[in-house]
Amino acid sequence: MSLKVEIKRKALHMTGLSVPIIYYLFGRVVTLSFVITFLIIFLALEPFRVIEELRDRIKRKLGLPNGVINMIEKEVDSIAREHERRGIGAHIYFTVAALIIVYFFPREVAIGSIAVATLGDAMAAIIGKPFGRHRFKNGKSVEGSLAYFLTGLLILTPLVGLKMALLGALVGTLAELYELPPDDNFSNQLAIAIALYIAGVRA
Repeated sequence: MSLKVEIKRKALHMTGLSVPIIYYLFGRVVTLSFVITFLIIFLALEPFRVIEELRDRIKRKLGLPNGVINMIEKEVDSIAREHERRGIGAHIYFTVAALIIVYFFPREVAIGSIAVATLGDAMAAIIGKPFGRHRFKNGKSVEGSLAYFLTGLLILTPLVGLKMALLGALVGTLAELYELPPDDNFSNQLAIAIALYIAGVRA
């Protein structure tokens, strides 16, 4: 995936920052309602993203202009990973994980883990793609991982203190590097949240 396409993908992923921002401004109940609403919308639309026949049927029924719809479909397809084109999209994994974290984990853990997973992942790609010179076997770079770690440290320190921030940033970096199953958009934020909670962050 080229840097241009990767930036488009990460720009879309950055909308995930709306979850910790809403939590910070309006609290847990509003955030849960927000996340559940979008999860329902995503689940309802997902078959149309994956199954081309369904999209074509809807386009015919609604009389939608093919040019505009085809352009949108092409853009969406260009930023999707290969396994997402016929499987569960990253937005589903992200939203399910965010729902679990907001519901089960303390405020600072939820805000921090979701923000780090979202912004850290974007920074790792934006720095790692063009500037990565020292590559791991999976193609990711030391430079990208360092960008993730520093981003995580900056986000988490005001929320949970330096010691816990170091732990959370390290766990997130490793989760991003190894792309833990079932999908890094799911496992990354959960790994950070679980690590911080086990380490003692409770409020």
